[in-house]
Amino acid sequence: MPQPLAAMDRDSAVAWSQATLPTRYTAIRFRWKYQDDQKRWGGRGQARIAPPDSLRFDYVGPLGLGAGAAAIVADSALWADPEKNFRSLIPAVRMLWAALGIVRPPAPEARVFGGGSADSSVLLRRFAQDGDTLDYRETRGGARVLEAEWRREGNVLARSRTEFDARRMPVRARMDFPEESARFELTVVLVDTAAVLDPAIWRGRR
Repeated sequence: MPQPLAAMDRDSAVAWSQATLPTRYTAIRFRWKYQDDQKRWGGRGQARIAPPDSLRFDYVGPLGLGAGAAAIVADSALWADPEKNFRSLIPAVRMLWAALGIVRPPAPEARVFGGGSADSSVLLRRFAQDGDTLDYRETRGGARVLEAEWRREGNVLARSRTEFDARRMPVRARMDFPEESARFELTVVLVDTAAVLDPAIWRGRR
């Protein structure tokens, strides 16, 4: 991303982020792969989204092993089970949202920067707060792509890249974590935009 970007109006950044939200309950089923220096793992999972800010994320490994889940509201996890496994798989909630094609709006106290106009083929946004910087790059000419990068005190902690189909639904995503030499990939199998979400999914894994 080019530096520096120009300061921009926060309301415009919020409007842009809100446009990435699904308009109704949505369930995204996917296959996933994870690898780092010590292991490789894979399986299937599901992300259930309740706009504007709630997400239930489930995953399971081969033969039903290594299952886990978490409930997220905005930028925080309500619970994760088992917590250790979830934290090692998805260490940054905002990056998980980005991998699913959704940009969380900047916090009220965040500084907001941007580049590219509303009709540009490439749109750039930067949200900076308390030593953390989130950069977003949305490519909209032809196939839509959303890229994100998370830095803390200048060190890159995570990057993501999400590709979309013609309906603007995610089809595949990748997250890289340079400090752990780790990568998490997901390939979307089905997007259900008529999903019915049981209230019980927000209270616990089972």
